[in-house]
Amino acid sequence: MYKSVLKGIKDRGALVFMQLDPPRYSPELSGKIAKAAEDAGVFAIAVGGSVGAQGQLLEDTLSAIKKVSKIPTILFPGNIATLSPKADAVYFMSMLNSMDPYWISGAQISAADPVRRMKLEVIPTSYIIIEPGMAVGYIGHAKCVPRDKPYLAAVTALAGEYMGSKLVILESGGGAPQPAPPELVAASKKVLSVPLLVAGGVRDEKFAYETTKAGADIIQVGSAVEEASKDLKSVSVRLRALVEAAEKGAKERK
Repeated sequence: MYKSVLKGIKDRGALVFMQLDPPRYSPELSGKIAKAAEDAGVFAIAVGGSVGAQGQLLEDTLSAIKKVSKIPTILFPGNIATLSPKADAVYFMSMLNSMDPYWISGAQISAADPVRRMKLEVIPTSYIIIEPGMAVGYIGHAKCVPRDKPYLAAVTALAGEYMGSKLVILESGGGAPQPAPPELVAASKKVLSVPLLVAGGVRDEKFAYETTKAGADIIQVGSAVEEASKDLKSVSVRLRALVEAAEKGAKERK
């Protein structure tokens, strides 16, 4: 999975991942949305994100996605229960700017052996919460990186790479009014040699374009899909526009 992500970035300049949070959709609807995403050029589905993405609902959601599409699935854990062998990979995340050791290393220790037994591909990931942080910042007790302090995001991201992460996520939180500022994204990408993913607040083509032009290798969208989820044609159209805007931004980097 990780090798295919690297190749995708090389070939397309920037990738779009879509987040599907099982409590927000029925498994059947998740499958239909995943198929629409695949047809629109979305590279992968990140499944999870909330504390309710677990158990039979998670299993049924992954099964529904796999039944109708070949799009890769990556688990996006909101807690240690967001694990399933039906996924292709898992973000093995450490929230670097949490004030609670549980989110830095405790949850990871608890999840390590189940992940091994499930034979999931692990993507070591540094998870960095940017203002406003929204629910994930609250739950994770994060000391959010200020939006006007790009260098703080950059050195935090670099620390994550130096500690072994193969992916860095700058997360503004689900439902954030806008993503991490371009200046913050650019400062982080400048010091990294691993892919940079920006999540939270990438609501439209303008943000997708600005974020990848600034240096993001991947954008992960969720709320943009939720707003159109009852109309699958609208989902496909919106996602196609986001994919095109992200690739355009990557091509126009300085």
